[in-house]
Amino acid sequence: MSDTTPEAPRPIVSVAGNDTDAAIGDLAGMYAGRAWHSGRIDDDYWYRYVALGDDRMSIRRSQMHGSLRGDVAVEGEVVVQWIDAGSATVDVGRDEVRMELGVPTLFPIEQRFEMDYRDWDQRLVHLDRDLVLDVASERYLVDGTVAFDRSTPPTGASIVRWRQAVASSVRALRTDGVESLAWDEAQRDVARALLDLYRFRAEAAPSGWGEHRHARIRAAVEHIHAHAHEPLTVSDIARAADLSVRGLQEAFQRALERSPMQYLREVRLRRSHEDLQRAVPGQASVAEVAARWGFTHMGRFSGEYLHRFGEYPKQTLRR
Repeated sequence: MSDTTPEAPRPIVSVAGNDTDAAIGDLAGMYAGRAWHSGRIDDDYWYRYVALGDDRMSIRRSQMHGSLRGDVAVEGEVVVQWIDAGSATVDVGRDEVRMELGVPTLFPIEQRFEMDYRDWDQRLVHLDRDLVLDVASERYLVDGTVAFDRSTPPTGASIVRWRQAVASSVRALRTDGVESLAWDEAQRDVARALLDLYRFRAEAAPSGWGEHRHARIRAAVEHIHAHAHEPLTVSDIARAADLSVRGLQEAFQRALERSPMQYLREVRLRRSHEDLQRAVPGQASVAEVAARWGFTHMGRFSGEYLHRFGEYPKQTLRR
């Protein structure tokens, strides 16, 4: 038996310097930054940024004795950050969050936003989108969209749980290495802690959802998620689940308290919302997005959208 221990993890990113232009060059590319400005607050300007982990999850530390502002966009990831010193404002001018020391804050997901930081010590956790969805499927009916309620601050207990999960993941990475089962499980535990930190916007899975008795309706739900962008009939869904149309209807009513087509419409509504969040005003229209997901009556679409998301689709597009 080998008694060798894994090598200390090498940073996947490590930059530092004391020049404002170099800071923008080093940091902006990691966050698709545009129109960034970094400035001095005194003669002792410096910055450091280091990241450990892999493509599924990385733990990062960002520090600067100076100021930085500009716009940010992250794609394919969910990013949680908190500051231990300094000041930071996220989503400036929109759903603005002035960060409190030690309180984890979600980056807006799949949309560009403005940020403004000053003299900070920041920690970040980057989680792969697919990892978050996979872990969320343990609790929710996941349809491929990623959305969290960012309006409700995390509880004290959830922050403690989050910090414990992140600290445990760092120990697993350093002790067992990036290829280990311990690191893989630690990543999943951090994703579970995220679901406790901010409410995931999806329907909770029915009791016993993973049991054999729900296998056929799970197949129907998975077929809807995979083919929501295509024309679907109730017969198509029933065939995918190896059920009769009547059997499918009854199974949906028992487990989900709605019809298969009602469920399909809800999935398409959430996909519309995600597309509008990502869209650039002037390059897309509400009508185009609605039509993409099968909504042809704009008044009805706007009403359903308002009821589900608390704002009209045009408001989401303009944000």
